[in-house]
Amino acid sequence: VRIEEMRVRRQDAEQWMSHRLLPEDLRERIRRYEQYKWQETRGVDEETVIRDLPKDLRRDIKRHLCLALLMRVPMFEKMDEKLIDAMCDRLKPVLYTDNSYIVREGDPVNEMLFIMRGNLLTMTTNGGRTGFFNSVFLEAGDFCGEELLTWALDPHSSSNLPISTRTVQSRTEVEAFALMPDDLKFVASQFRRLHSKQLRHTFRFYSQQWRTWAACFIQAAWRRDRKSV
Repeated sequence: VRIEEMRVRRQDAEQWMSHRLLPEDLRERIRRYEQYKWQETRGVDEETVIRDLPKDLRRDIKRHLCLALLMRVPMFEKMDEKLIDAMCDRLKPVLYTDNSYIVREGDPVNEMLFIMRGNLLTMTTNGGRTGFFNSVFLEAGDFCGEELLTWALDPHSSSNLPISTRTVQSRTEVEAFALMPDDLKFVASQFRRLHSKQLRHTFRFYSQQWRTWAACFIQAAWRRDRKSV
């Protein structure tokens, strides 16, 4: 039955793409995504299945799927079980085909991503103002979009989403879980211990964003020293 549903879905997608006169490269990207989604889910909507289960089952399943990923973030190790359960419950599964742009430098960050499988490349030019370039590969167990967490932690932050300091692109097919802005704001508002200086200091130390800023500062200082010689 599901195979037939997939066949009908593909047929409908082809008709829609033809009706909208989408270029062939865009059509191929859509086909690849649908194929990858089918390969990973076999047509099962995981979120719907989990959502319809009793609360205790839902919590235990989410912990099994997501807890290890959250615990890779040093800051989250210090949170109590209620907070962890709240975060696990709000994590949403997402899929990306290879060479997809998750976010581009200068665009708003709309999700904090926890990688379950696959590889991402993050790149920054520090706004293009200093000739700086830095790139880092991320893999299973890593995370990105931490600007959202910093934004959520600040009770005085603007309602506007934070701006990404990096371009993030998938280098392989990627399976991940995502926390959305409202999810992080809700968690932060419910558990004010998130705002402790110790936790923020820990997060800064491990954050890719803060490491990049430190690298920019060091490189700029090195250039100044060279000019003064």
